[in-house]
Amino acid sequence: MLRKTKLADRGFPPTHVQPVRWATPLMKSSEIRESRKAAILGTLAGWVMKLWSFTLRVEIEDRCGITRPDANLKPVVYALWHSRIFTIPPIWALASGKHRKAVVLTSASHDGAMLARAMGVFGIGAVRGSSSRRAVAALIGMKRALIEGLDVCITPDGPRGPRYAFHPGVIKLAETAQAPILPIHVRYSSAWRLKTWDRLAIPKPFSRVTVIFDTLHHVPAKLDEPAFQANLLAIQTILIKGTDDA
Repeated sequence: MLRKTKLADRGFPPTHVQPVRWATPLMKSSEIRESRKAAILGTLAGWVMKLWSFTLRVEIEDRCGITRPDANLKPVVYALWHSRIFTIPPIWALASGKHRKAVVLTSASHDGAMLARAMGVFGIGAVRGSSSRRAVAALIGMKRALIEGLDVCITPDGPRGPRYAFHPGVIKLAETAQAPILPIHVRYSSAWRLKTWDRLAIPKPFSRVTVIFDTLHHVPAKLDEPAFQANLLAIQTILIKGTDDA
């Protein structure tokens, strides 16, 4: 299904939803970094993303039914590259946010706090952690979110890269929670690429953005190491093939 829309023509879900945070015995509050400055800057960034999206011409291709309220899909694990995080939240809010709830994995750092606040503008919650800090607690939090009926969004090359490298946590989460992975591709007719590690893409105003919600990838339970690596390589290949700058 392919449709064209301008985000300015459509509403968004309520933006007062606060980021979701869970506490587990493995979490220590001292490990979560957040400051008033990070909260303000993150909220401001979220509104910039939202207002910026009003200028874009968006095409959505839905290969799995995630944008249809009547599709009745179980919770999924969204996988997209870190360089696409400026674009996806407002488009997700338009396409799926009215009938699905989601959380995003952000790091435990101040940068992660900013991202969590930015996502809160779109009604998206946050699970704080990364592959380098609080990895086990983050995995528990994401699995709990899936059990409670929320989608989980992960950037497999975040939070520090390398660009387009694929950290195994996505496969581990899908395996243990038995939730399908939904690869998301974003392509731009014209965009600026920042000189950050991920080459963050910011679409130019009035440009065309194509978003593809790909077919679901189901990861079997109790994988041995070769099968685990095969699934990891399969998703990484799908995501790289969906880029316009790999």
